[in-house]
Amino acid sequence: MATTSAPALSLSKLDFPFLSSQRNMRIAPLALTFSKGNLHQFQMPGRISKFIGAKSNGFVLFSSLNGHIEANNAPEVQVQSSFWNWKGYSIRYQHAGNSGPALVLVHGFGANSDHWRKNIPVLARTHRVYSIDLIGYGYSDKPNPRQFGESPFYTFDTWATQINEFCVDVIKDEAFFICNSIGGLVGLQAAFMEPQICKGLMLINISLRMLHIKKQPWYGRPLIKSFQNLLRNTDVGKYFFKTVATPESVRNILRQCYHDTSQVTDELVEKILLPGLEPGAVDVFLEFICYSGGPLPEELLPKVKCPVLIAWGDKDPWEPIELGRAYGNFESVEDFVVLPNVGHCPQDEAPDLVNPLVESFVARHAALSSSIS
Repeated sequence: MATTSAPALSLSKLDFPFLSSQRNMRIAPLALTFSKGNLHQFQMPGRISKFIGAKSNGFVLFSSLNGHIEANNAPEVQVQSSFWNWKGYSIRYQHAGNSGPALVLVHGFGANSDHWRKNIPVLARTHRVYSIDLIGYGYSDKPNPRQFGESPFYTFDTWATQINEFCVDVIKDEAFFICNSIGGLVGLQAAFMEPQICKGLMLINISLRMLHIKKQPWYGRPLIKSFQNLLRNTDVGKYFFKTVATPESVRNILRQCYHDTSQVTDELVEKILLPGLEPGAVDVFLEFICYSGGPLPEELLPKVKCPVLIAWGDKDPWEPIELGRAYGNFESVEDFVVLPNVGHCPQDEAPDLVNPLVESFVARHAALSSSIS
């Protein structure tokens, strides 16, 4: 059950396994304890010179690391791309790592598994990492939604089923779901539908779904439906898609949601744009922007049984942190982590913050599961 007055945690312990500068060596995890309202500065080993953390009113704050997290001379992790046949559809996924807990990385709207390219090789040093293209996105098949009749196909139920069955068929194990934007709704729905599969959820700038029909005034709902029909059933929608499916438009959109616009590179624009030019992409795009139903985060968070960590770039112009903070009050959420000076896609814009946070969260709960079993 959600509560808006849950007492703030007075203590938070986060263990970060940082890589040392010595070949094939790892420094033991550092237990960083944040006392409520206090600010701590730690001198870090190797290439990491500084870490600043704070906890106040139940929220944990991380600053940028002064320098980059690196593993000098660490073995290169091979990232492979494969395809999985799911219900007759071809699903692209990338994977790396041979040992450790399994992670499933779930992208957001209009993105694909390449949006985790800065995370997979790092996390795969100690985890089995899988980054999947949701059906309709990336290089997965894009069936025309009209072939399913009146029943919508591109829904969180569909994608959640895809993720859960991927864990059963491909990973053959339970997994942690690491999700960005609408991928967070996918992860929450999957964890609710099959709680025995998901060991933990990390939600990075989860979509607030401000265009959901429940969040619109009653008098505006007929107008919204009319506009959605215009996009889906006339050439207006296809014209709109053509205007956004260009390198210049994609770059401008990304520069809106990335606070550090230097991270909006030609490579990133290409990774996002090219799959969107494939046959069927326009129909998927229009179908989802007209999808104003389905679950909301505040409806799913009280229903999940696994631990949840929420991380939020505080410069996200699309999903304001002021609204997102309320999610930290749900009992299932163990911490709400603020990522300063980061936009909507922290995993790509600031992997030096996100990667150790993932490692810490997974290590904490993997160790807990082992001790219980």
